[in-house]
Amino acid sequence: MERKIELLAPAGSLLKLKVAVTYGADAVYCGGKRFGLRTASENFTAEDLKEGAQYCHERGVKLYVTLNTYPRSDEIKEMPDYIRTLSDCGVDAVIVSDLGVFDLVRKTAPSLSIHVSTQANNVNYMSCSKWHELGADRVVLARELSLTEMKQIHELTPLGLELEAFVHGAMCVSYSGRCLMSNYLAGRDANRGDCAQPCRWKYSVMEETRPGQYFPVYENEQGTFIFNSKDLCLIRRIPELVEAGIMSFKIEGRVKSEFYVATVVGAYRRAIDAYLSNPDKYTFKEEWYDEILKVSHREYYEGFADGLPQNGQIQASSSYIRSYGIVAYVDGYDDDNRLIIASQRNKFYKGDKLEIMIPGGESIPLSADIIYNAEMKEIDSTPNANMRLFIPFDRRVPPMSMIRKRLD
Repeated sequence: MERKIELLAPAGSLLKLKVAVTYGADAVYCGGKRFGLRTASENFTAEDLKEGAQYCHERGVKLYVTLNTYPRSDEIKEMPDYIRTLSDCGVDAVIVSDLGVFDLVRKTAPSLSIHVSTQANNVNYMSCSKWHELGADRVVLARELSLTEMKQIHELTPLGLELEAFVHGAMCVSYSGRCLMSNYLAGRDANRGDCAQPCRWKYSVMEETRPGQYFPVYENEQGTFIFNSKDLCLIRRIPELVEAGIMSFKIEGRVKSEFYVATVVGAYRRAIDAYLSNPDKYTFKEEWYDEILKVSHREYYEGFADGLPQNGQIQASSSYIRSYGIVAYVDGYDDDNRLIIASQRNKFYKGDKLEIMIPGGESIPLSADIIYNAEMKEIDSTPNANMRLFIPFDRRVPPMSMIRKRLD
């Protein structure tokens, strides 16, 4: 039987959910207002979850919700009602880290599918098999596993157990995100979704007999960032991931922008589809990698795919690499006058060379030689505020396309 390969996308808001689905996700994961490990994202109300589930299911896409914090004893009593709410909203699965929470989901909503989070640190076939024996349908493998180790787990676990792995996005310098630095330095609990990311901060050394005198420890002229990890990118390793038994390819980024979601999901969608359509003749296209270079990111590396990273995990800067930005969202197309109808998001100018990101397709160039405002008057530039725009273009552009500009 042919295995289904799933592209799983992040959704920090209802809009990001719709963007992820539009640009090719097979499944989307998000967080509710409680018990998830991303308090920095907008997260979903019960009404949002109902609407999101309906939107996904009408398009053949699944919706998973994070329930992956490690709650304290006084929080447990609040969870059954919340679990029932998730089930009533029609979500397809919950993502769980804690064994007690796992048992609570089984008792409270027996029909709700459970995926075991990467926070549970599953690195061997015995723990994965035990979760399956307890009732888990899927295990999200630890980020620290190599492709060889993933394949071993696949070969030694029951056929009915699905394996998921992160393929793209931010990496934590601690083991699968189990970190206390944020608690210690900022009073914000990373294991309850409130990480302050102190691993990205710049550090100096102070000698105890010289209080207040700070000595820099240089990695480069910008300083030292001894905990700051590069970003994961496995788009070149799709054949090996499939061979290793990974059926769900997970993209990190619930706090990231709609532009990030659209770009990364679109690139991985094209790469996965090309491989699945003809595995024997599959050839990786560099334009897929070039595409994901356009979003804001830290330097990419391939994580632990080949064991300990050979080119290093630590990035010697806390800065992001950012070469493109979104300037407008496409709302529709005027067939009679052959105009793109767009909502402006960032400033651009008459004559700018832009690109249109098309859901399900390659990006196409757009020259902003003429820009009309809502009164159909020509303008030379757009302000840094939302406004309705009309741009002549001789090809129909679907809604939820995005217009981007290179940042010089």
